[in-house]
Amino acid sequence: MTTLSTRPDQPASAETTPPPAMRLRELVFGAAVSAAVRAAARLKVADALDDVPAAAEKLAAALDVEPGPLRRLLRTLSCYGIFEERPDGTFGHTPMSRMLREDDPQSLRAIALWCTEPWTWAAWPRLDDAVASGGIVFQELYGKGFFEYLHQDAHESAQVFNQAMTTSSRQSADDVAQLLDLTGVTSVADIGGGQGHVLASLLEKHPEVRGSLLDLPDVVAKADPRLRPGGALADRVTVVPGDARREIPIDADLYIIKNILEWDDESTRSTLRNVVEAARPGARVVVIENLVDDTPSMKFTTAMDLMLLLNVGGAKHTRESLVQRMTQAGLAPLVVRPVNAYLHAFESTV
Repeated sequence: MTTLSTRPDQPASAETTPPPAMRLRELVFGAAVSAAVRAAARLKVADALDDVPAAAEKLAAALDVEPGPLRRLLRTLSCYGIFEERPDGTFGHTPMSRMLREDDPQSLRAIALWCTEPWTWAAWPRLDDAVASGGIVFQELYGKGFFEYLHQDAHESAQVFNQAMTTSSRQSADDVAQLLDLTGVTSVADIGGGQGHVLASLLEKHPEVRGSLLDLPDVVAKADPRLRPGGALADRVTVVPGDARREIPIDADLYIIKNILEWDDESTRSTLRNVVEAARPGARVVVIENLVDDTPSMKFTTAMDLMLLLNVGGAKHTRESLVQRMTQAGLAPLVVRPVNAYLHAFESTV
């Protein structure tokens, strides 16, 4: 008779690399993991758990949910390193579960909610149609464009989107500010810069530099408080409502274009062309994007790439595709450098 034994310091459930068949089964159930993360984020489970591990019953009472299903949710997430199930049956935090807290400096709660919004569950099963036709599935599903739908029919989802984009921009802003050398630069233009978190970080680090923020009127109306009238940086900033695809009426020593060259090729071409037309010879242009190759975050960026295919027909760039589009616009990159694990900076001169 065969018996199973384990070392006292190594439980029978210790994780090992699963065989290919089991790994594929796990991937097929990926929707369950996404749904579990969304449920934990919406219920604010991570916020209810402090530094002391707690039983599911205690957490359930605090959250006003049923303890049995909550324990099952936590156990599932623990398999992926989100929370930790301890030998005494309590659950504790892990680095990933802490990022589901709203008060964590690196919180990804808004992004977790955004990537699992209700419309996504209807779009993903149509990925084969998008691959076969190249068409925008979102338009077929909802009868209107992605942003039109968000602002007209899904106000809560639009708020989640705005919060997620703000969180992402704020978290990467310091990385960009640390990367860029502003020696000799007296003016910076943040093109399509959203609420201006990158610009604010740069101006805080370089008190001798002035800045301009260009984005759509309803976006810049909600600019970072540091950039608005009365803000700490307001006297060094010009806020320019506008569309970079139509015109860039800004003269600067350095132009930053971050995460806006992914919607469609025409938008990319027109934005780069407008930068070249606006800039004086010798001005620097830095394009910052996620890549779907040559990066340690390919699982993340390739998934984002497929979501873009579904909702707006856009695409994330490879290193080669972005170099090609910049070169065609007269902005051949001189240096390509990683900003962090998921962003690269392409530096060029007009």
